Amino acid sequence: MRKSKLKLGEILVRDGVITEEELAKALQAQAHDGGPIGEVLIKLGLADERDVVVALSKQLGIPYASYAKGLLKPASDQDLISLIPEGFAREHLVLPISRNFNSLTVAFADPLDLITADNVRRMSSCMINPIIATKTDLRRAIDEFYGQRNMLQEAISDSYTAQDVTITERPSAGSEEDLSLDELIAKAEEAPVIKLVDLVIRQAIQERASDIHIEPYKDRINIRYRTDGVLYEIPPPARHLLPAITSRIKILANLDIAERRLPQDGAFIVRLEGKVIDLRVSTVPTIHGEKVVLRILDKTSVPLELARLGFSARELELFDKAIRSPHGLVFLTGPTGSGKTTTLYAGLNTIRSPHKNILTIEDPVEFRLDGVNQIQVRPNIGLTFANGLRAFLRQDPDIIMVGEVRDLETAQVCVRAALTGHLVLSTLHTNDALGAVGRLADLGIERYFLVSALRLVAAQRLVRRLCPECKEAYEPSKEVIDQFHLGSEPLYRARGCAECNNTGYRGRVGIYEIVPVIERIQQLIVDGASTTEMNRAAREAGFPGLLDSGVKKVQEGITSLEEVLGVAMSGPE
Repeated sequence: MRKSKLKLGEILVRDGVITEEELAKALQAQAHDGGPIGEVLIKLGLADERDVVVALSKQLGIPYASYAKGLLKPASDQDLISLIPEGFAREHLVLPISRNFNSLTVAFADPLDLITADNVRRMSSCMINPIIATKTDLRRAIDEFYGQRNMLQEAISDSYTAQDVTITERPSAGSEEDLSLDELIAKAEEAPVIKLVDLVIRQAIQERASDIHIEPYKDRINIRYRTDGVLYEIPPPARHLLPAITSRIKILANLDIAERRLPQDGAFIVRLEGKVIDLRVSTVPTIHGEKVVLRILDKTSVPLELARLGFSARELELFDKAIRSPHGLVFLTGPTGSGKTTTLYAGLNTIRSPHKNILTIEDPVEFRLDGVNQIQVRPNIGLTFANGLRAFLRQDPDIIMVGEVRDLETAQVCVRAALTGHLVLSTLHTNDALGAVGRLADLGIERYFLVSALRLVAAQRLVRRLCPECKEAYEPSKEVIDQFHLGSEPLYRARGCAECNNTGYRGRVGIYEIVPVIERIQQLIVDGASTTEMNRAAREAGFPGLLDSGVKKVQEGITSLEEVLGVAMSGPE
């Protein structure tokens, strides 16, 4: 492999990963904050880890090794563990792959780290033949090679052989309620329980899960991870550990472990592999015990850049124009978990400025934005969306973000703020963009106020991205081509590999319906037209729907037709 004379950023531009403008932005950030350009691009959400490592491989002339393709599997017939100790391998992210006489092939996350390379050479007494891999792939391969990958499975297996007789002999599965507070604390602080909870959380983060569900049933526990919007079961521990697991999580989240009759909410922070990750905890009582859900908020994995969320050029132009308006209402609609709040954060991240006073009121505050005043709703002390908004209007705001409009009072204050010279961004739960009009009218907002206040309504969904390592091309049938107005180019579908845990998908991307409230739609709002009539007018004006946005991503090879149909056809178009 030949070394390239181009710089890393130039290679990424040449390969179409980033644009010249994005490279210029990254170079400006690098000049301000320092750090390698690759890390800056990843931090800004302009490129992912694999893109940067592949480009670095081309720049240095060092082979790139992918875990998914089996290139990070050390030779099983060679004594490689003795050459590089596990602690060193984990700390410096290096992995021995094969040895040929006095030459040792080693995978590095940073082949430019000459000190680490020299230490590997000294401890192995070999000449080093370097290859390069992503940090994520190396961690997975190191776990597998040094025997750590199965730690969770081993801990779960141990839970079935080390049962506490005093619990298992109790007459019913829900009898953990009879345990005293001291017993619960003692069991929650036992080493096996601490290790098990830690491994469940650690594996969920490593598998990019957004939620962990711990569900009690009569004779078993279910543990499920939600990854890319889909729930997957993992092998569960023994049923008798439920009260100890629940109590351990409650202790971490600073909840009342003695209270098992009422729902509770809490939060805690974990630090893993140099990242700080927030976990939000929710418990609810069921007939078989407490169900626990942990929401994982890995801020480093969410790009707060509008251009990285999935907007087409036209959609981005319309949305960007709306959020730069001096005043008016911009609503994002969609079901829970469709990425609405992330899009609003990305919008605020785009338009924030020392010259603008931006305030948000949220429940909860999921991301901290520098230069933005963010407030957490606290209904128990009277700090509701409506009360917070009224206070905002006395704070000389330029831009206001409201986490969600749920009632007439909040809607009225939003409309009033938009009509008095403020830009208001918020979300609603409706099936499509123009359904926001009907929803606001149902809450009690007069339609003539909406005509004056609304600037843009948008709907969004999240579809899973096809795994780039294993997606396969196929020729769609003529019926499919005709139905969705496809061209002659092949489409792609999911297959499955080690990189994507055999799901065929890795990550998610947004599909959007962006509708500016133009004069024709304003007239329909005043006339009391139905959502169907307004949607028809939007299509005639050249504003496509969610399905159209999804089909375009299918044609670009980003997702599959099955995935888009499962998401975009769930509500009216």
